[in-house]
Amino acid sequence: MEDAIHYARAAAYFGAALAIGIGTLGPALGQGAVGAKACENIGKYPEASNAIRSALLASLVAIETSAIYVTVIAILLIILGGAR
Repeated sequence: MEDAIHYARAAAYFGAALAIGIGTLGPALGQGAVGAKACENIGKYPEASNAIRSALLASLVAIETSAIYVTVIAILLIILGGAR
């Protein structure tokens, strides 16, 4: 019975590591793409830099929420994983 608890905890830790590793890959790539396009457009249209910056920040906030959800899930897996 003691081994089962250790296996459950190991699976929870592995799941948390996998969630963080894979779950933050998409938001990181998305933020990079959005930032690159914003810099490109500010270079093309400097007079619209305030509007572009506002849209950039709103987009980054929306993208970052998925990374925050992944972090919360990983923390819950670590705290509650294997608990009886």
